[in-house]
Amino acid sequence: MRTGRQRECWGRTMPWLWALVLALAYGAVSVSAYLRYQVSSWDLAIFTQAVAGYADLSAPVVDLKGAGFNVLGDHFSPLLAVLAPFYRLWPSPVTLLVAQAVLVAFSAAVVMRLAVRHLGRGAGLAVGIAYGVSFGLQSGVGAGFHEAALAVPLLALAGDAYLDRDWRRCGLWALPLLLVKEDLGLTVAALGVVLVVSGGRRWGAGLLVAGLAGFWLTVGVVIPRLNPDGSYPYWDRFTGGDGPLSDGATGLLVHTASAVVLPPVKIETLVVTLLVTGALALRSPFVLLAVPNLAERFLGDVSYYWGLDFHYSMPLMPVLFVALVDGVVRARRGRLRWLTAYAAHVPALAVAVALALTLVQPLLLRSLAEPATWRPSERAAAAKTALAAVPARASVESDLGLLEHLVTDRQVYWLGDAAPVVPDYVVVDRRVGWERAPRNVAAYAQRLHPGARYERIVSAAGYQVARRVG
Repeated sequence: MRTGRQRECWGRTMPWLWALVLALAYGAVSVSAYLRYQVSSWDLAIFTQAVAGYADLSAPVVDLKGAGFNVLGDHFSPLLAVLAPFYRLWPSPVTLLVAQAVLVAFSAAVVMRLAVRHLGRGAGLAVGIAYGVSFGLQSGVGAGFHEAALAVPLLALAGDAYLDRDWRRCGLWALPLLLVKEDLGLTVAALGVVLVVSGGRRWGAGLLVAGLAGFWLTVGVVIPRLNPDGSYPYWDRFTGGDGPLSDGATGLLVHTASAVVLPPVKIETLVVTLLVTGALALRSPFVLLAVPNLAERFLGDVSYYWGLDFHYSMPLMPVLFVALVDGVVRARRGRLRWLTAYAAHVPALAVAVALALTLVQPLLLRSLAEPATWRPSERAAAAKTALAAVPARASVESDLGLLEHLVTDRQVYWLGDAAPVVPDYVVVDRRVGWERAPRNVAAYAQRLHPGARYERIVSAAGYQVARRVG
């Protein structure tokens, strides 16, 4: 029989063992996808260029967004600089993938630890497991790398302090969110409101002001000043086309009213988001931190924001599971017996929902059991040939196919956006989903850059490489 000290030691150790398991699982699957030349999105390549700039103690120039483009003129994410020392030691996109796995795993340890402290060992472990395999984390890690990975541990630590009613510590963990991405200023402001209604008025008011001021300063001043067009590049998602501001106040009201129901994919996202906590997160004021994220996604006219894919739900996960813990605590103290009884079963329900979603959705951890995850790509040899044809420090224009593998030691531009630079090489992958993939990359490169002459030097398994010869 275990003594009380042994149980306490196990309770302290288990969150970190769980974090180790998650770090290895998430890291292994995401690195395997990279090594298999699996195409996800261009985010990993973009952030690799940005972090490489910080590692060289220079501006985070991302040529993939345009020659010489300072990425702070697109999104305000200077906290990426914390990854620069690691990238300087290991200059590879793999460094970012491993860092993301560690950040997510660390947040899982924080959530499990706080859940054990407030709910007891059994319920706490269940909440930590459900959080670690939640759909938002799996989708985020499966989409390459994104700055949202930096927000996840900060939100978990702020939530830990919130549950302890340590307003100062909560505020100090929340403030760095202003350096993760410009729209997180609204999340910081929401936390300020939560603290005000929860008793931490001074820190709450400070966070409210800091969040709103940070959002206004980055969106209204910093980003426009660094952006070549002199504006915040994402306003048109709300003001143009079918955006809610395109028709003034009337458009705003109509779009806000329909945001939760049209199109139906938004209903699915809301239902799943609430279901992962058995809807008990709604018992906690902390759930208000989810409002800016969902509002930004649903009010815009970008359809892939509305669903469960990519990294968009990643910052919601620590918010929801901290709110879940708070909701269980509040239900236990409440007078509604049925709610108290229900709350006792919610941690187990959260695990069941998380595992069920992993089985029915194409989520990352599902691929752990798939043999193809660990087999070399059928096109690996051709990919290596194409990469070997482009020497280090060469300038190259590329589509998604080999983008992530080219950025480490070459000057890489997005296909069609290199001007005024005329690159030394042009690389395309005819199998990445092109509707009109070029049959001859050399002829295609010459159309992109009139006056330059290119010759095709590689054509294998869909990969084509053209070299500039004049």
